[in-house]
Amino acid sequence: MAYRPSWQGHLKLSLVTCPVSLYTATNAAGDVHFHLINPKTNNRIKMITSDPDTGPVNRSDLVKGFEVEKGKYILLSDEEIRSVKLESTKSIDIEQFVPASGIDRIYWDNPYYLVPDGKLGQEPFAVIREAMEKSGMVALARIVLATRERILALEPRGKGMLAYTIRSEAEVRSEQDIFSSIDAVKPDPDMIAVAQKIIDQKEGPFDTAKFVDRYEEALKKLIAEKQKGHKPVSAAEPEDTNVVDLMAALKASLRGKAEKAAPAKPAANGKAPTREKAAPRRKAS
Repeated sequence: MAYRPSWQGHLKLSLVTCPVSLYTATNAAGDVHFHLINPKTNNRIKMITSDPDTGPVNRSDLVKGFEVEKGKYILLSDEEIRSVKLESTKSIDIEQFVPASGIDRIYWDNPYYLVPDGKLGQEPFAVIREAMEKSGMVALARIVLATRERILALEPRGKGMLAYTIRSEAEVRSEQDIFSSIDAVKPDPDMIAVAQKIIDQKEGPFDTAKFVDRYEEALKKLIAEKQKGHKPVSAAEPEDTNVVDLMAALKASLRGKAEKAAPAKPAANGKAPTREKAAPRRKAS
């Protein structure tokens, strides 16, 4: 499948420059998309742009407006917006190198793939990529995407680079504002120990194949059943943990997991049954 780049321009490291293309690294979330339908006619509803005084208007006749106060706008045409030129509209200029661990995970946003654009960009791109890989650092640069200047974090990945947009400080809410409602609870150390054992039992490598969108799969199944004329079955709501029985719930969770992994009982002849050797655990990449 041929993908269209989200952005094209130049990657710059000091005096080294090369043409590059930026591609979205992820697919749009979900395959199930809904439309608004009038159930009386089964017609899809059309969203019509309308002026409260004059009625429907063509989208091509509209301009963008910034509200400076209630009901008052500064109007800007597309030409006026394009007239505000920044270097980052056409280039990714690397400004700084930082350790990846130095960027809080809450600031990492959308991933992109960065590749050289054309034959002329291959060698300088390889030079920049190899130098970055040897440094073991993440490069920070600026880029304009969808009329917004964003910070971009670049790191080598395979033969190309992985680029993440980085959220600004204004985009991230203060955790203290949200966490202030949490009580200063001191959990029972014995309960913590049991919970840690449950965590140990559930430890394993990260496998993306295991994490499918179960809600979307359920929606697809619902649609298929409706096509066949069947009535959907609703799932039961999970119950909250009873605080009084919290230790009992923890121990039951631990015991249930352990029973599944318990060895088989000896056979009637007194000999233990043979068991296949477990496959070695695959390390996370």
